[in-house]
Amino acid sequence: MVVWLRSITQARLTWVLLGVSAVFLEVCALLFQHGLGLRPCLMCIYERIAVIGLIVSSVVALIDPSKRIWRWSGLIMWGLCIYRGLQLSLRHVDYLLHPSPFNTCSLFPDFPSWLPLDVWFPWWFKPLAECSERQWSMLGWELPQWLVLIFSLYLLVWLMVITANLLTHRYLTD
Repeated sequence: MVVWLRSITQARLTWVLLGVSAVFLEVCALLFQHGLGLRPCLMCIYERIAVIGLIVSSVVALIDPSKRIWRWSGLIMWGLCIYRGLQLSLRHVDYLLHPSPFNTCSLFPDFPSWLPLDVWFPWWFKPLAECSERQWSMLGWELPQWLVLIFSLYLLVWLMVITANLLTHRYLTD
């Protein structure tokens, strides 16, 4: 299984699947916002950026996944994005489940001055709600709770793949 996990990261299809799954999540976020009328909060916007990072990591690895530099760049970016996405979604769940004037997110994004995404693409990156606002649930879970599950699954897959890529043939033949 380790050999198989290592080999799939060298195949383009794996990175295409990662990118397609992240694009699907991003499209769902936009459909929730513009189709269902849900207003994104600041944490939602930051979580979207983590998902965009998954798309970028898959594109980087797709340059040539058989070459270590591109594969490892994609793997490292993938890990950083899901770690940050999980961290953000856990904080978002905390805001949602423990609302308080002292436990809330800002209404204004903290983008760098050279990259004001909320000004350039307000339809995508402008926060319009508070993080503790409950707008949608499915099976008793709110959107941020579903994101914790999604990022956890991405993390689990990433841990298996990264472990397989770190193991050398020496460990596999003994």
